[in-house]
Amino acid sequence: MQGSSFYFWIKALHIAFMVTWFAGLFYLPRIFIYHMEAVDEISRSRFTIMEKRLFAIMTFGSVLTAIFGFLLVWLNPALWSQGWFHIKLALLVGMVVYHLVCWQWIGRLDRSTQAGSSKWLRVFNEIPVIFLLGIICLAVLKPS
Repeated sequence: MQGSSFYFWIKALHIAFMVTWFAGLFYLPRIFIYHMEAVDEISRSRFTIMEKRLFAIMTFGSVLTAIFGFLLVWLNPALWSQGWFHIKLALLVGMVVYHLVCWQWIGRLDRSTQAGSSKWLRVFNEIPVIFLLGIICLAVLKPS
């Protein structure tokens, strides 16, 4: 297999697992809202199970996204000299923080019936859109 073809396979896998990660980042906070608004213990227990399973899947996606991303940078070290790539990395750090905050919410909702405001979670649910649009625009447009 020639080198450039290998690079594009790695890039395709990076994007595929990024989609998996984002699917979880988009849907998990919505489950938090349903969990918070649930009134019976059976539903609350079911949402806890759903949250933990989805978190595991999206964590798997995030790890594979990172592995393939590191491979892309290793194969193309010129990325380090491009300003847009530094901004993309900053957005990535924000995504990791968001991911970890989701993990905290799982525990918070599991421990308490009064974990906070579902209004806040509705706003929180929209944050991954900022990361997605920023990262895609940077990766496609590569502004200088």
